[in-house]
Amino acid sequence: MTPSLIIHGGAFAVPHSRIEACKQGCREALEAGWKILSAGGSALDAVEAAVISLEENPEYDAGIGSHLNRDGHVSLDAIVMDGQTLRSGAVAAVERIRNPIRLARTVMEASHHMLLAGTGAERFALEHGFALCRPEDLIIERERRAWKLCTRFGHQRQFHDPEFLFSPQYLEKLSSQPDISEAVPKSRDGGTVGAVAMDREGRLFAATSTGGTCSKVPGRVGDSPIIGCGCYADVEAGGVSSTGWGEAIMKIVMAKSAVDFLRAGRSAQEAADEAIRLLSARTGGTGGLILLDRSGTPAFAFSTPHMVWGIATAPEYLRVGV
Repeated sequence: MTPSLIIHGGAFAVPHSRIEACKQGCREALEAGWKILSAGGSALDAVEAAVISLEENPEYDAGIGSHLNRDGHVSLDAIVMDGQTLRSGAVAAVERIRNPIRLARTVMEASHHMLLAGTGAERFALEHGFALCRPEDLIIERERRAWKLCTRFGHQRQFHDPEFLFSPQYLEKLSSQPDISEAVPKSRDGGTVGAVAMDREGRLFAATSTGGTCSKVPGRVGDSPIIGCGCYADVEAGGVSSTGWGEAIMKIVMAKSAVDFLRAGRSAQEAADEAIRLLSARTGGTGGLILLDRSGTPAFAFSTPHMVWGIATAPEYLRVGV
């Protein structure tokens, strides 16, 4: 088989000031995964490496730099799935794991469970040699500032734009109205990350990682770590990683729906487009997805203003976009 890799850094309205940084981070993650695939490595190692690179980059809503929940904490979800065995491993609502995709892989490989959450997932991490980070290690000043505004005034796109957050207007806005945090609408912007890879042996893996929505209720888990919603892989049809409004994505089980379109004979791009149309028609939601079909053909689709994406295929063809 010809190796192939596709990644994403979220589907949302990317502030103009962050576009180049998002593209560069995507390029670095693509290179990390492609280095493994092009050398004959496994698709599992490739998706893990790509997602770790994105989790380590504060431009995205995964790992360090994630959105804060209503209590001002980072709460992370991640999943990885094996297209050959249909096994998956996932973690949800962890607050002391810097790279949740690594823990999701360990759940898949070292337990008979498929999803662990909260303190139980963190205990499992300790039992398997992980070092827990401090919750504050995952928080960056940009997101702290965005959280202060979103919890007081409700979500607005400018509240996640660094040009606004680090301008005099930030302090003016912060002091302009009383706290109304009890009436905060959920933010739908973000930078969930994901990857799908096929290696030379035909092995197919998909992975997704996220910090979820800004000012979410503590304990909220979205689509990302849910098999069939934020991620799905079946070597007989294809693999998908989803991003967008989680509550809408879960209603149509979007990753599995896209794979079912592939199974029904749709091309890679047709399946991606049809899944996004279904999301809009049945839920009114917005989002995006990346996929590889069973031959390794990549495709992506989105209904948001932007989606950060990257594709690598042989021979040494890498491209990124927003």
